[in-house]
Amino acid sequence: MEKILELKSIEASYGGIQALKGISLHVDKGEIVTLIGSNGAGKSTTLKSISGQVPVKNGSIFYKGNTITNIAAHKTAVLGISQVPEGRRIFPKLSVKENLLVGAFSVKDKHLIETRMKKVFEYFPRLHERVEQKGGTMSGGEQQMLAIGRALMMQPEVLMLDEPSMGLAPIIVEQIFEIIKELNREGMTILLVEQNAFQALQIANRGYVIQTGQIVLEGTGEELITNKQVQEAYLA
Repeated sequence: MEKILELKSIEASYGGIQALKGISLHVDKGEIVTLIGSNGAGKSTTLKSISGQVPVKNGSIFYKGNTITNIAAHKTAVLGISQVPEGRRIFPKLSVKENLLVGAFSVKDKHLIETRMKKVFEYFPRLHERVEQKGGTMSGGEQQMLAIGRALMMQPEVLMLDEPSMGLAPIIVEQIFEIIKELNREGMTILLVEQNAFQALQIANRGYVIQTGQIVLEGTGEELITNKQVQEAYLA
């Protein structure tokens, strides 16, 4: 398999605390890879180090064989890595359409923008229904759909999702995970941070368990879901 994303011995600090203590992992092209672990384990910091939001002190990050360590976040997006942040982080005073246009910040071709927006509406018909509605007046589930849609406007090769199910009703969570699987079936590589370990491991090709900034376990989704240590810590 072709490694599309690789982290080698990454160390990073967040809020004055060393959050990552030598993280090494890889994501192959076309995979769904999930990171599971407790709050504060370093999952979100791992994603932020990849996207350039948290500086890497030591180690290297490679995308398609080229180093992207500590490049600016907007450049990471242009290269083909989009992140859906924890807590959605949509622009509440902007409409659905305006939020999506922000996601296509570097795209100059208006026809291409329209084509991508149409594709987002195919994934999320509800966004089409609310195209002129202010983001801040939408439900949590609709805002999550908008956050994913905004990330898709760059047509990324790698989509990183940080806690996409957080605070959502179970039926909405199912819809979001169906979209993640559909995106993957269409060829998109997914790196998923998810508190709902069971749901994440069910759809993942592989997973990594992070504890206190270190990888302590890795395996296929099936291997981790049947691992007693994982079951006791994250699936009980």
